[in-house]
Amino acid sequence: MVSLLAKFFIKDQKEVKNPAVRQAYGILCGAVGIFLNLCLFAGKFMAGALSNSIAITADAFNNLSDAGSSIITLIGFKMAGQKPDPDHPFGHGRIEYVSGLLVSIIILLMGVELLKSSVSKILSPEDLTFSPIVLGILLCSILVKCYMFLYNRKLGKRLDSTAMLATATDSLSDMLATFVVLLATLIAHFTGLAIDGWCGVLVGLFICYAGYNAAKDTISPLLGQAPEKEFVQQINDIVMSYPDILGIHDLIVHNYGPGRVLISLHAEVSADGELLALHDTIDTIEHALRSKLNCHAVIHMDPVCVGDQQTMELKALVAGYIEEISDTISMHDFRIVTGPTHTNLIFDVAVPYSFPLSDKELTEKLKARIQRDNPNYFAVIDVDKQMV
Repeated sequence: MVSLLAKFFIKDQKEVKNPAVRQAYGILCGAVGIFLNLCLFAGKFMAGALSNSIAITADAFNNLSDAGSSIITLIGFKMAGQKPDPDHPFGHGRIEYVSGLLVSIIILLMGVELLKSSVSKILSPEDLTFSPIVLGILLCSILVKCYMFLYNRKLGKRLDSTAMLATATDSLSDMLATFVVLLATLIAHFTGLAIDGWCGVLVGLFICYAGYNAAKDTISPLLGQAPEKEFVQQINDIVMSYPDILGIHDLIVHNYGPGRVLISLHAEVSADGELLALHDTIDTIEHALRSKLNCHAVIHMDPVCVGDQQTMELKALVAGYIEEISDTISMHDFRIVTGPTHTNLIFDVAVPYSFPLSDKELTEKLKARIQRDNPNYFAVIDVDKQMV
């Protein structure tokens, strides 16, 4: 249904990297979600009243909260699609993460409320009334929620939308919750066992777990998570495809929401190269990154010596010392400054966050290793953290 509606209401529907298309998909999915959840609420509320089941009634109000979640998702996509302004020069894309977080909070609240109602039902059990109408409503609900899970997950992955993926998680939890309610209704009808409240507890725990996972997935990009390795590799492949570039380092990725990414990096070039030609290469790379990865790029040009024999020999020497300490460390921006009494070796080392030594311990160990064989060499070291 969503794919069919998209053909009528979304122009250029295949251009999912376009913020306007993303916004249109978000609004469409939100509207469909509101409609389906309201229908499910009405059906389940009637089924709960007919069967006297707290689990079915609680599940009905869970669908009502899902309609509210769909409204939040719809508003989130609408606000995230606003153009940049003086107060938000990189747009409002992170609102999509906020809307996903709100959906997660609603999931958690409904799980807690369901737990409370279920415990009350365990303490004060009531007989359930079974009817084919109740059975049909629950089966239809499971099928509808399965459909909602599938289309939200498909579009969430296609659009890289945490809000849609959170909604998909919510739909999956609802589908399983309704299945448990249906199972409890059937068991009570055929065996007489009063497990309605206990099944409600299981459903509530599952909903709380799903809400926790969804919240974790939306909080992480808000806090500034590391970029995906695949994205970093794409950047590296594009930049290093130009012969003038000798290496890259100090890559930083700023995520201001899906389709609103700013990257900065240092690109090493030969110090003997022609300045204007190298600057033109850097401009070309920035445009290539923008067109291929849909991101804004700022590149700092780092000149390095490639023809000086002494510099190359000392660089290889220090690289060997670094390899002795750990193969997870890399070096860049190596240069030397010679003097009458000693020579300064100036360079940066890139260290993973999980490295066991502190920055101070590492630099002291490396300086001592260099001076052990070369007393007249003094190291000046800056430590960078590797993003991935």
